[in-house]
Amino acid sequence: MGTVLLIARLLLALVFATAGVAKLADRAGSRRAIVDFGVPAYLAAPLGILLPLAELAVAAALIPPATAWWGALGALALLILFVAGISFNLARGHKPECNCFGQLRSTPAGWKTLARNGIFAVVAGFVLWQGNEDAGPSVSGWLGSFTTAQFLGLVVGLLVLVLLAAQGWFLIHLLRQNGRMLVRLEALESRLDPDSAVLSENGTQPVEGLPAGSPAPAFDLPDLYGETHTLDSLRAPGKPVVLLFTDPNCGPCTALLPEIGHWQHDYADKMTVALISRDTPEENRAKSAEHGVENVLLQQDWEVAEAYEVLGTPSAVLVHPDGTIGSPLATSPEEIEVLVAQAAGTPAQTPCPDCGKIHAVEPVIPMGKKLGEPAPPLKLPDLSGKTIELANFKGSETLLLFWSPNCGFCNLMLDDLKAIEANPPKGAPKLLVVSEGTVEANEAMGLRSPVVLDKEFSAGWEFGADGTPSAVLIDAEGNVASEVVVGASTVLDLARAGRSAV
Repeated sequence: MGTVLLIARLLLALVFATAGVAKLADRAGSRRAIVDFGVPAYLAAPLGILLPLAELAVAAALIPPATAWWGALGALALLILFVAGISFNLARGHKPECNCFGQLRSTPAGWKTLARNGIFAVVAGFVLWQGNEDAGPSVSGWLGSFTTAQFLGLVVGLLVLVLLAAQGWFLIHLLRQNGRMLVRLEALESRLDPDSAVLSENGTQPVEGLPAGSPAPAFDLPDLYGETHTLDSLRAPGKPVVLLFTDPNCGPCTALLPEIGHWQHDYADKMTVALISRDTPEENRAKSAEHGVENVLLQQDWEVAEAYEVLGTPSAVLVHPDGTIGSPLATSPEEIEVLVAQAAGTPAQTPCPDCGKIHAVEPVIPMGKKLGEPAPPLKLPDLSGKTIELANFKGSETLLLFWSPNCGFCNLMLDDLKAIEANPPKGAPKLLVVSEGTVEANEAMGLRSPVVLDKEFSAGWEFGADGTPSAVLIDAEGNVASEVVVGASTVLDLARAGRSAV
């Protein structure tokens, strides 16, 4: 029994130590996961540090027999907390990224995650059940009972297991990386070929996929239950169609399925979202049913994807009701989210707070101004009801910050923004916050700068912003002085340095 107890303690210690170290190495991901699980955004930063520290403390306490019982108690408490959080979200039909092991492994929380935590809870309960006086032998004492031959055999066996696990991990990731490299090489070849490259409107960046305005290729595909669908039948309701190209064996595609289910339900009156997948109906049915995803159509191989010049999954494209291509190809989950939000006419929250770059998806509707052009007029009420005009800020460089108090990534950068307000660096522009939400929610943020309310996000669209947090710089003459930037890092750079950061 002593050996079993020691193995149980070491197993829990390894799991919690790995989780704690991985979370500390990916603090931004940990904060996003905490917010996704429904915790208020202002608690995300402290919990993003306290949680992994608690996991490391539990791991350390489980190793010595004298503290093992208390370590098991802490492990059980944390596991019960995890189980409760996962169960609550699953009951609401929400499957956030668990980020349980940081960047080592982050998948949408589901029944497997719940079962895994339940098993670990049983192991922790077993150690607790043995009592404080009988937590098993110490590691040194247990190893000391081995003969030299037994000890060498144990060491060799552990080394073999580690090598086999490392080899398996390496092969899996090598195969995935090779697949991604082949897709990227094909994309690079097409971009480097001057006869095939299609440039964006500013003539500087090749656009993937079919040109906007060209006819969308027709198709005739069965769904998961054998019923045939065509592009014409998807366009029949007179709404835009978003075609999402996925694969049941594609990890990012699977991770996107919960969002796709929400889009199909929430935006059903604004657009049709259809998946173009492959493989067997059974393989696709299991995953799509779990997330309530509908309109899954199966191609034989990649014939429809090739017709739309899709080079990898997940990818998406908008088809207008008249059957023409309505957008460049979106080739990442982030770009797909922006594309869907634009098609639905709603702002998208940027899922990458530190990405620091503009999304490659070009606007579906005309918006924004070119550098040097006069900024669009802005006239909105502030939190007291007084009308604020952008024209009143002429004579000073001004940063328009597009914001939402309900945006988790906005809240994560709130403290940094307040620090800039309290002690503005030399050359920092004035700040005008254009926000959604209620007066009460915006007042609760405690910003010193003027905050105006744009509940429909109409000003955001007019300036070219497609999500929050994002910002654009306006010079002292009232002209656009920067591209719209997206994400906390680049927004804060503009807030600190103004034109010198452009």
